[in-house]
Amino acid sequence: MSDFELEMVVNGKSIRRRAKPHLRLLDFIRDELNLTGAKEGCGAGECGTCSVFVDGKLVKSCLMPVAKAQGAKVETIEGLTPHGNELTPVQKAFHKTGASQCGYCIPGMVMAATSALRENPGAGIEEIKERLGGNICRCTGYTKIFEAVEIARDVISGKLSIAALEPDGAGKSYIGNNVRRLDAPSKVSGRLRYAGDMVMPGMLHMQVLRSPHAHALIRSIDTSEAESLPGVACVITADDVPGEDGFGVFVHDQPIMARGRVRYVGEAVAAVTADDVITAARAVSLIKVEYEPVAAVFDAEEAMQNGAPVVHDYAPDNVVKHIPIRKGDIEQGFAEADLVVEQTYDTQAVEHAYLEPEAGIAYVDHDDVVTVVSPSQNITHHRHMLAKIIDKPINKVRFIMSPVGGGFGGKEDMIYQGMLALAAMKTGAPVRLVYTREESIISTAKRHPARITYKMGLRNDGRITAVSFRMICDGGAYGLSTEGVMRKAAILSCGPYNIPNVEIDVYGIYTHNTPSGAFRTFGAMQSQFATESHMDICAEKLGLDPFEIRRINMMQDGAVTHTQQVLGSVSMGRVLDAAEKACRWDSGPVGMRGQERNDLGGEGTRPPCTLGARIRKTGDDDHQEVA
Repeated sequence: MSDFELEMVVNGKSIRRRAKPHLRLLDFIRDELNLTGAKEGCGAGECGTCSVFVDGKLVKSCLMPVAKAQGAKVETIEGLTPHGNELTPVQKAFHKTGASQCGYCIPGMVMAATSALRENPGAGIEEIKERLGGNICRCTGYTKIFEAVEIARDVISGKLSIAALEPDGAGKSYIGNNVRRLDAPSKVSGRLRYAGDMVMPGMLHMQVLRSPHAHALIRSIDTSEAESLPGVACVITADDVPGEDGFGVFVHDQPIMARGRVRYVGEAVAAVTADDVITAARAVSLIKVEYEPVAAVFDAEEAMQNGAPVVHDYAPDNVVKHIPIRKGDIEQGFAEADLVVEQTYDTQAVEHAYLEPEAGIAYVDHDDVVTVVSPSQNITHHRHMLAKIIDKPINKVRFIMSPVGGGFGGKEDMIYQGMLALAAMKTGAPVRLVYTREESIISTAKRHPARITYKMGLRNDGRITAVSFRMICDGGAYGLSTEGVMRKAAILSCGPYNIPNVEIDVYGIYTHNTPSGAFRTFGAMQSQFATESHMDICAEKLGLDPFEIRRINMMQDGAVTHTQQVLGSVSMGRVLDAAEKACRWDSGPVGMRGQERNDLGGEGTRPPCTLGARIRKTGDDDHQEVA
């Protein structure tokens, strides 16, 4: 279909442009008008980062064909605050409360808040929540966002003075006081540019061919048709890597693109650079790859067994990292116990779902310095790895960290930056890659799934005598951050409790699943879920209050951890006291401590444990084991 004439009013300015019929309104305002305040987070109308006004109504521009905006009045976040003008009360309130963190969702959130107060200047908190319900934030927890909208509402209505939008005084110290973020104005106004917003003269666009197989040998790659397509600048594969092809956080086991075999569904096999995204995508579809599927393993415990498919030759047992820790005499500890409780806990892979999909731009500057701009959370390490991969001295490699639109550890890995650098070197032009949400989900690291077998021995008074902790984590096809995650899990495996006898085994295992990597509280989340769930089960079996069993076993000042760290100041007692008070645990029968609750009917006064534990006699009436 041919281009058509498009007329509309954007931020009060009449425009007339030729437009391609496949464009969405979001594409048009970002790519044609260079108004990048509206972001693409999902491309499916779910996240709200692309919100704009069309004829006064809030619209998700990723869902609207640009042709439907013919003759419309469109207002983007840039129109709320024309260059040089003051921020609106809504934007000032977002700045005031610290409602913007990574900032990627904030332009859309500001548009939704503005819409809410335009349509109902007196909106209450529940209506505000409802009206902002189509916008997702992955950083803040929403509390400060809702607080900001309420402040803006009251300032606009006159209930609060305009001074309510001004910064709080620091008093004698900035510590403990509300200090406004320096970068907030650029975020609440949509002026801040993330990697996917950046453009350069002569910029080319990259698309990536990904593996449909979890494990297969690559017999051949034919790129001839793709290379001959008009508009294609280059096609790259692993054969284009001039240096040592391997990256990772602890072990450099991952090639820039699959070399000889693919190890998970979604692994990059080849990449095309072309004049535009559509041409690049069309060229990707023309690449012919001959695969020979081979046996794969998808369960970490199965991967540890003899005869399991081997993911990497250097690790024939598929172990990325095993961390054993021993303290005391574990057998003696269990022998001294009145009760032994054993339970297995499973946690799943979790997608980071940062609202900014992976993106980057690479170019070779006038001094032949290969430069990569991306939201990398580990740019110094990436720089050193890339220098070896492209076989250049370190002074000829530069990484620039663009604003990170949410990372949570997931942008610590150098997944795509090497491809960008290779393409920029091969073409001599700037090259940009922006992942789709689907591409981000299928090809990037997740939280490590874990299976934890927890065995705890206790005396009748609640004192822990021994713990056996075995954690097997699915590291996926490449090492990434697995070693560091396993170390953290091992260090924190038994929680903040003083346990005399400990046996800990933590394993990170290769499989043919999507790689696992760092994710907020990496390693600790899995281990603490098991530990704290186990403490609740044990408290219930002993008829103890959950707070009380923790107080009995908590570490005190001067405690020595199972990794031989001496703790100087331990605040757990104060934390427990505050938590107990905040949840009003002792305000009634549900909150009464162990003996008081038992006197009123025991287990029936609060919901029973629902984790599926059951008591199994072990032959000694005074010694029970829970499976």
